[in-house]
Amino acid sequence: MEQLNRIELRGVVGMVRNGSSGERKVANFSLATSRAYTKKDGSPVIDTDWHSVVAWEGNKITDLSVIEKGAKLYVVGRMTYRKWTGSDGADHYDSEVMASQIDVIHEPLTGQMN
Repeated sequence: MEQLNRIELRGVVGMVRNGSSGERKVANFSLATSRAYTKKDGSPVIDTDWHSVVAWEGNKITDLSVIEKGAKLYVVGRMTYRKWTGSDGADHYDSEVMASQIDVIHEPLTGQMN
């Protein structure tokens, strides 16, 4: 059986933190994806999910400057999970998308109500 860990997201950038580790640049950012639908009573609803994304500059990610608040991006990557212990001694868990490809979207995103 072939195993697969791949995620594709198309959304809008929220918070961005840029940094580096040695010579490599990294961006940690949030990406909002929304789904619009109508309730049985006819009222519109927009559900938004926020995803944590990590992007390292490299092969298919050559320009981290495109990752800025409000940018519309298409992100391909894999889900990662990590556990860490805080200063209070409590265990904490994070899930994030490790991006392998990022493309800027120049047309309006569908599935959103204005």
